[in-house]
Amino acid sequence: MIKLSLIGMSGAGKSHWSQKFARAGFRVIGVDDRIEAKLAPELENDGHRGIGGVAAWMGWPDSPTYREREEKYLEYEIESMNEALDEIESSDQQGTVLDTTGSVIYTGDEICRRMQKLTTVAYLEASPEEENILIGLYLSNPKPVLWGDQFVPRAGESTLDAIARCYPQLIAYRKQMYKHLAERIVPMSLMWDADRDARGFLEYLEVQARPAQ
Repeated sequence: MIKLSLIGMSGAGKSHWSQKFARAGFRVIGVDDRIEAKLAPELENDGHRGIGGVAAWMGWPDSPTYREREEKYLEYEIESMNEALDEIESSDQQGTVLDTTGSVIYTGDEICRRMQKLTTVAYLEASPEEENILIGLYLSNPKPVLWGDQFVPRAGESTLDAIARCYPQLIAYRKQMYKHLAERIVPMSLMWDADRDARGFLEYLEVQARPAQ
């Protein structure tokens, strides 16, 4: 059995594989779920719920409250990652999967190094064609995204046009961060293999996945 962390952009397949691992009897720790629970009082005040509700609460990156809410989201993500890693470290259960958020790379060096020490970190990498799919998914069904300094709209540019232009830059920036953090790289396309279950993922990870370094 294994202790595994899944990292990558929103839509790359982290939750897809986490569900397969859960069905195979693994314990899955979903960081998104923990952040949502911590935000629940504020979400309820605004009439939001679920991961889509978190995205609606955060708003688009040019909304007046976005930076404040981005900071709060990251605060709760750091708390959630520390809790999850404490549980992994104190548990003797080997079959554990940590389903991180796309913004795990912003949680700080200490948390990232600890995740590397306690788990095998697998990066679900999108091809250039799949990156276009991820952009479309974000525009049509937004998930919470921490933009940092990667969102820079131009004068006269609409919000959606600015996002469509800046999102590939965000992906390119994060790709290097994910590769630095990961031990193995798994293609996002593996998600489309309907016959590959949790065991098949682990076999791929061991035999075919590219080393990240």
